Parts: sequence; structure tokens; C-alpha cells
Amino acid sequence: MISRCLVALIMFSVSAMASADVYVESGFIGVNRTAAAGGKGTLQGQFAFRREAAQKNEAIKEIGWMTLQPGDSIGFHQHKNNEDAYIIVSGVGTFTDSDGQSHQVKAGDVTIARKGQSHGLANTGKEPLVFIDVIAEQ
Repeated sequence: MISRCLVALIMFSVSAMASADVYVESGFIGVNRTAAAGGKGTLQGQFAFRREAAQKNEAIKEIGWMTLQPGDSIGFHQHKNNEDAYIIVSGVGTFTDSDGQSHQVKAGDVTIARKGQSHGLANTGKEPLVFIDVIAEQ
């Protein structure tokens, strides 16, 4: 499995400013969502920063480490004003795309719901499904 620290440094160092930003795991903001977007169980989140902290001119609005326990899910929902990418770190799940098609996802896979598209994600495996969630808006 890819080291959390290594991925965090790669993912969180991107910035439009002259110097890069680094978000240290010990400073992440824990937020859990029950029945996220109408899903089952609890979506566990550890965010480098949340939408409220993003500047208007910054494309990345939110980024965090997310975990779904076996049987838990994020309900099928639409992204009206932003895009949402999932980078699967570990575990196995089922991603439902905007057309309602289901796709098995595993470590190394990336999904994207573009502006106006819908998606959902369920942990269909026996281990926690861990993924990085990046929300961007132009």
C-alpha cells in the first residue's frame, strides 16, 4: 500500500501560489457523515481542508482521506457545480457512474464525476475501502 505521508505530500503540494502548500496529517479535520448522499452507514473523513477554507480562485475546494467500512456506501448523487474524483487507495468497491452503470474499483483506480454528472460508491469488499476524495470547481 502507498504510504499515506507520501501520497499526502504529492497530492497536497499542488498550489497556484508561488510556494506549495503542505497539509500534515496530524492537522487534518475529522468529519464523519451518516448516510452520505442517502447511502448506508458512515463515511469517515479526514480532510486536509474543507470547502469553507478554499479561496474563490482556487480550483481544489476540498481534499481528504475517506473510509467506507464493508457494507457502507455513498448514495448516488449529482454534482451540479463541481467535479469529484476518487483515488482508490485500498479495498474493493462498486462505483456507479452517471449512466447508472456499475464498475468494480480497487487500489490504483480513479473515478471522476464531472460537473452535472452523478455517481455513487459502495464498499462491496471485506476490508475498509479507503480513497482520496478531491472536489474541484472552476
